[in-house]
Amino acid sequence: MIKLGVNSVLFGGFDFATACKYIALAGYDGVEISAIKGMCEHLELDRWQEQTDMVKSTVRDNGLEILSMEVASLDEDRLIKAFEASKELGNPIVNVGPGGKSNVPEDLENSINKLKKLSDIAGEYGVTLCVKAHVGCAIYNTPTTLEAMSRIDSPFFGIDMDPSHIYRAGENPEEALPKVISRVKHIHIRDCKGRTAGPGAPAMQACGRGDINLMGYCKAMVDGRYSGPVVLEVIGALQLPLPEVVAIASESYGYLNACLKYLGAR
Repeated sequence: MIKLGVNSVLFGGFDFATACKYIALAGYDGVEISAIKGMCEHLELDRWQEQTDMVKSTVRDNGLEILSMEVASLDEDRLIKAFEASKELGNPIVNVGPGGKSNVPEDLENSINKLKKLSDIAGEYGVTLCVKAHVGCAIYNTPTTLEAMSRIDSPFFGIDMDPSHIYRAGENPEEALPKVISRVKHIHIRDCKGRTAGPGAPAMQACGRGDINLMGYCKAMVDGRYSGPVVLEVIGALQLPLPEVVAIASESYGYLNACLKYLGAR
């Protein structure tokens, strides 16, 4: 069964206990802990040891699982802290962005070299490091993703396949996913309107509201025998009142759960 979760960044305006309470009430199986410096740090990596008991008990008391952690940064010192925290928490996956700029060959080279080194370090902690193609960054589409896949052979490296970034890079995610599915170990998911630089207003990132063929994407996921987490990641909701945040989570769960049930994956 594919497990559904929410990146707690959606609840960035609220504490971790509030995030877990409403993620569970919406029906999700688990949570991705946001440890994104400057955006949402439900886990503060500089003092993660002080928070692990709280995180464990909060997740457990709400009947959730820790599915992943998002750090975003490729800073080695910060990621080592994330790997240490993940080992203590039982978190299997740490997600990052690729850094650099699109269509700059040396940036792509640097990104791949960093990811290769960091994946080896992640393996020392029993953690998988996943990267996603990100609009404007060195790895931003299927060809650059395939380049990283071909050059990083660590079993502790994986692809986090986010359809909204692939869509905004000018591709159709349901067609792109089969090309990389062999190394996909995590999926961030959201919708968007148009192929703009940003994903748009938080409400329009709710699954089913935008232009991405998410049903087709889910079918490609199931056809490819993907069995990892599928995690809703909605950004820009920091100032939204709680009912609007919960509505985004709940609407997205209903859409994704229905798609995956129809496909026999839930």
